[in-house]
Amino acid sequence: MAFGRKISGGKYKKFKKKRLYEKKGQPRLVLLGEEKKRKIKIMGGKIKTVLLKADKANVMDTKTHKAKVVAIKNVVDVPSNRFLARKNVLVKGAIIETELGKAKITNRPSQEGSVQAILI
Repeated sequence: MAFGRKISGGKYKKFKKKRLYEKKGQPRLVLLGEEKKRKIKIMGGKIKTVLLKADKANVMDTKTHKAKVVAIKNVVDVPSNRFLARKNVLVKGAIIETELGKAKITNRPSQEGSVQAILI
């Protein structure tokens, strides 16, 4: 049986096209480098600041409960996709090497405009 067909062999037809708000946006990969931000328009006439490159992260120490802005040295591992670590792409869940030690990114930098992390 062919994929996307009825039992009779007929094709399923799309009932509508995608609206502009349903379409995917451009993928934004946040790379390691000198900080670079961009403002984009979002629904409701609002403006969102997104990150394109970053070299600093707000790292939270869970023992002392203090946050510190530190420089990112390298992307060590990305559990979701090992190829992103080779390109030094900052995504949620990535393990980064900082001045304080290894940290895990807890936010989505491509959506929020900053890098938040906790020490491991």
